[in-house]
Amino acid sequence: MNAVVQDAPRVRELHGIAPDAIPYAELLAAQAPVILRGVARDWPLIVAARESDEAAIAYLERFDAGQPVVGFTGPPEIEGRFHYNADLTGFNFKGGRAGLTDLLERIRASLDVPAADSVYIGSTDLDRYLPGFRAENDLPLADPMFAHGVLASIWIGTRTTAQAHHDMSHNMAVCAAGRRRFTLFPPDQVANLYPGPLEPTPGGQVISMVDFAAPDPVQHPRFRDALAAAQVAELEPGDLLFYPALWWHHVEALERFNILVNYWWNEAPAFLDTPQTTLLHAMLSLRDRPDAEKAAWKAMFDYYVFGPAGQAAAHLPDHAQGPLAPIDALSARRLRAQIINKLNR
Repeated sequence: MNAVVQDAPRVRELHGIAPDAIPYAELLAAQAPVILRGVARDWPLIVAARESDEAAIAYLERFDAGQPVVGFTGPPEIEGRFHYNADLTGFNFKGGRAGLTDLLERIRASLDVPAADSVYIGSTDLDRYLPGFRAENDLPLADPMFAHGVLASIWIGTRTTAQAHHDMSHNMAVCAAGRRRFTLFPPDQVANLYPGPLEPTPGGQVISMVDFAAPDPVQHPRFRDALAAAQVAELEPGDLLFYPALWWHHVEALERFNILVNYWWNEAPAFLDTPQTTLLHAMLSLRDRPDAEKAAWKAMFDYYVFGPAGQAAAHLPDHAQGPLAPIDALSARRLRAQIINKLNR
């Protein structure tokens, strides 16, 4: 194990859970990572992967819809760590679209090659690119918490590292081939993880600039505080890891061939805008104001946004509440139009 995280606490584990008895509500209520050991061990893909890497590749190729997917390739010297180049003018890898089977065959050909390129197929929508896969390999998702939809995707690659980042959705990640190590950090560790540029980013999300394999205590001294709050999950094929939205996660694929299937979902309806847009606008409108003004606006946000949802409208009659009322699809469109109009002034 990486010496940086070898002493970190292990993520809590649950054993003996049947797929149709996953306690989704309890997982979400805990708001912390948890492993469900072996819950997906009977998936046909995982059975094939236990036979051999080649069998797993052949199984996946059965479902190739023939649509190009996004793949990434890095030279041997990056050792599977997909990141920026040395001067932050670009990335240390190349990306592009190619056929799924073509990429899988490239991985197959490299399995026994020393110092081969790192190949990584990022988040790929299962229903679109591998139709029929979920009919044989899936979780029961009838729980009301999935009422706003679930995005099921697959990640395939050689021995690679996805640098610490966060997602804006809850996640259930199923290790389907190889082994994975997740190092997880609660959202309040953002400053201690030294986030990189807002854009461009290697995979769509801001990533940590710390090299977990060789952290620099001079350049990133607060990283030790992040490690003090970290939890580590070691996954075998068939294991499921749940972690809440906005938890930072550093993901290492540890074998020569690795597959992860993940499920993203949100409790909020899709008509609500992403808070990332709000963050960008706050940089434009608030960040560089005097400290006294920022403190006053913080009180405003605590009252209107971060306090109880109905607080600001509780003393007003329904007809006078406007955007203070609970937001539905129609009022979301109206509010969005109002915001756009103000931005275009």
